[in-house]
Amino acid sequence: MDLTRMKPFIQTGWEREGFSEPTAIQNKTIPLIEQGKDVIGESPTGSGKTLAYLLPILNKLDPSIKNAQAIVLASSQELVMQIQQEITKWVQGTELHSTALIGGANIKRQIEKLKKKPQIVVGTPGRVLELINQKKLKMKDISTVVLDEGDQLLIPEHIPSIEKIISNTDDARQLLIFSATLPTATLEAASQFVQAPNVIKVEEGEVERPSVEHMYFVCEQREKINLLKKLIHHLDIRGLAFFRNISQLDMYAEKLQFNGVEVGVLHRDIKKQQRAQTMKDFRTGKLPLILATDVAARGLDVKGLTHIVQVELPEDALHYAHRAGRVGRLGSESGTVISVVTEEEARILHRFAKNRNFELTRKRLIKGQITDAK
Repeated sequence: MDLTRMKPFIQTGWEREGFSEPTAIQNKTIPLIEQGKDVIGESPTGSGKTLAYLLPILNKLDPSIKNAQAIVLASSQELVMQIQQEITKWVQGTELHSTALIGGANIKRQIEKLKKKPQIVVGTPGRVLELINQKKLKMKDISTVVLDEGDQLLIPEHIPSIEKIISNTDDARQLLIFSATLPTATLEAASQFVQAPNVIKVEEGEVERPSVEHMYFVCEQREKINLLKKLIHHLDIRGLAFFRNISQLDMYAEKLQFNGVEVGVLHRDIKKQQRAQTMKDFRTGKLPLILATDVAARGLDVKGLTHIVQVELPEDALHYAHRAGRVGRLGSESGTVISVVTEEEARILHRFAKNRNFELTRKRLIKGQITDAK
């Protein structure tokens, strides 16, 4: 990546953000994107994937063309708004404009924003397709389509919408797919949209990041809620607690709140306004912890996360890596991943550690202090 070839506003933004060297995924993909190549990029959570596609796209946008020239698709409302905030930050002082299109929001307001002719659009597939069908979002000038968190988009639920969105673009358009993990199913699904792409994979060892400590506490299933309450009380915690089951998550939230422990909740059944308020309260420090499902938390980039707590283990080691990657991100301090497990779950956890090659330590909580179980 040669920053000197980028437009001045990008060079200024790079300095303003305090970046020094590009990350591995940026170095490997930006030159290909600048050449107009189709790219599928895999890189760990928190390794700079968003800027890997955003910077070359912003660099080639033409402010004199008053139509959308690039579209970024993401699976969650939070991720869409996060990408939109990133774009807004980088285009300040330019004539470039962007807008976010998410389901659940007022569609009339979104149509009004499209009348201002943004050059780049970020959205969820359902709402983007709805506005294309209403002929409110013109696709004739789209030269680049991005699938962010591609493994969450290239699934049966979203593929029909993505197929229709892409079919509305010119055959010569560029397709970029980025994700922290690229299962075989994702690559197979991508093959219907892109021929002979440049597949770039960045391994965990290529990513410079602060140290992350992985620890676990063993208890009976029924004791997990009390242990979680003690951890929140005794630790200076600012984190995400992960669940696989929504009803279990809601039950924990209800019990914690009943006991005077304020926590936020993020899952697919939470309405847009409540999600936005939860994220606002969390970012301002009003909430120490958000209870979330994996899908709801995908792509969330919250500065200063200190802890990831796993109340329910993920389905596999890859999803463990997704969760753990939310602490120790670029530019952050070190972080801690805490798993609250039964004896049986501890064996599964050790298999994850062996698979992902991380050191795992068993701990106890005694009089508010975390000590080694030994």
